[in-house]
Amino acid sequence: QVQLAESGGGSVQAGGSLTLSCVASGYTYRRHCMGWFRQIPGKEREGVAVIDSTDRTRYANSVKGRFTISQDNAKTTLTLQLNSLELEDTAMYYCAADTNDCYSGSWALRVEDFAYWGQGTQVTVSS
Repeated sequence: QVQLAESGGGSVQAGGSLTLSCVASGYTYRRHCMGWFRQIPGKEREGVAVIDSTDRTRYANSVKGRFTISQDNAKTTLTLQLNSLELEDTAMYYCAADTNDCYSGSWALRVEDFAYWGQGTQVTVSS
């Protein structure tokens, strides 16, 4: 069974940086699609960034140039580097994975195209 565990959230002032990590276990698939999403209470979960098995990436417009998604060579640890944080980045951040290659839906950061989810890690940005 695929399990995802996020860490690295916390509180930071606007303009600061954080690094989120997600450790994946329970699968040995050669191909996958992994991503980061975020959610504010009362709002829908939104996609932040996605990466495939060949390290191709795609980002939401709101985080382009500020956030970087990456994975280790073993493809079991996903990282999201958050720089130049803004108040609007405050949210619960979730790691997501699917054991299929990224395709049009997952490249579009659609929640329904990811089968596995972590419990989330909170990021709070203050002024």
